[in-house]
Amino acid sequence: SDPSYDLHAFYYAWYGNPRFEGRYRHWDHALVPHWDPRVSAGFPRGRHRPPDDIGSSFYPALGPYSSRDPAVLAEHMGQLRAAAIGVLVLSWYPPGQRDEPEELSDSLVLAILDAAHSQAIQVAFHIQPYKGRDDHTVHENVKYIMDKYGSHTAFYRYKTSTGRTLPLFYIYDSYLTPAESWANLLTPSGSHSLRNTAYDAVFIALLVEEGHKHDILSAGYDGMYTYFASNGFSFGSSHQNWKAIKTFCDANNLMFIPSVGPGYIDTSIRPWNNHNTRHRVNGKYYETALQAALTVRPEIVSITSFNEWHEGTQIEKAVPKKTPTRLYLDYLPHQPGMYLELTRRWAEHFSKEKEQWLM
Repeated sequence: SDPSYDLHAFYYAWYGNPRFEGRYRHWDHALVPHWDPRVSAGFPRGRHRPPDDIGSSFYPALGPYSSRDPAVLAEHMGQLRAAAIGVLVLSWYPPGQRDEPEELSDSLVLAILDAAHSQAIQVAFHIQPYKGRDDHTVHENVKYIMDKYGSHTAFYRYKTSTGRTLPLFYIYDSYLTPAESWANLLTPSGSHSLRNTAYDAVFIALLVEEGHKHDILSAGYDGMYTYFASNGFSFGSSHQNWKAIKTFCDANNLMFIPSVGPGYIDTSIRPWNNHNTRHRVNGKYYETALQAALTVRPEIVSITSFNEWHEGTQIEKAVPKKTPTRLYLDYLPHQPGMYLELTRRWAEHFSKEKEQWLM
C-alpha cells in the first residue's frame, strides 16, 4: 500500500553492535537509578549484557542490530513501508552534542535518507535536548540540517494551509527553554527570527503539562505533539484530554499532532517505573489510542515509536525469546509483524476518514 505522509513514526538510530561499532551500543543500556536514593537502594544496578541480555523487555527479530548496518536500514524501511508509514521522524543530535560520547546519529543521516528514498518514505527531524540547547543553537541546527540535507529527495516538507511547502521539525522537551527565548526565533518580530526567511519551517513543540499550551502559543510554535505512549503519564499523553487540546489548537491556528503507541514498558532500564507500564493487550491498547487520535480529526498522527526498544513502544518486528535468566515479552499469539499490519489497516482507515471530513 502507498505510504501515508500523514503518519509519522519516531525513529532511533543509536543502536550499535560489535560487527559495526566494535561493541554494543544502547542494547547494553545501564539501569537508571531512581532520583530518591532510598527508593534506588531497593533496585538492581549495572548494565545489560547483550546479546542475550538487552536493555528492552522485548527482543528484536533482527537481534541486537547496528543502526549503521545497510541491511538493517533496508529492512526497517521495508517494515515502515509495509505499515504504510510515510514519514520517519529521526531522533537527532547536532555533531559534537551527543547523548553518549560516541553518539554518531548525524553521520548516519545520509544513509537513512537514501534508504528511505528507496521506499518512497520521507525523513523529518526530531531535535533532541543537548547541553546548552537554546533558541540560538536551534537556529544553527535548523540552518545546518536544511543546508546539508534539504535538497535530498527524501527530506520531508509539509504542505501548509497557505500552500507553502516547508520542512517540519519536532522539538523534544521544548518546555526546557522559556517561551520568550523561543519567540526570538519563531515569531516574525523575533530578534533572530526564521520566519519568512529561507530557513522558515513548521515547528512542533512537546506538550506535557496543560499550562504548556499557552507557552507554546506565545513562543510562536506552529503546533504541538504529545510523544509519550503511556496514556495518563502526562496531561498531553492522556487520550481524554485530546479533544480539549485540539479545540485550543483550532482556536489558535495551531496543529495538533497526537502521538499514539502500542504500549509502554521501560522497567528493563528503569526497574522502579512499573506504574507507567501500559500492557499491549494483543493490540487493543494501540487500537484504542488510534481511535482516540482519529476522533479529534488531526491532520497528522505520530507513532511512538518505530524502534524505541528501551521503553517498549516499538512497532518493529519482535520475536519470542527465553534465556536461563530472562523471559522476554512478545507479540504472541500474533506474528512478529502484527503492529505493522495494524498500523497499515489504521492508515487506510485514517485516509478514508479524512476524505469524509473534507466533504
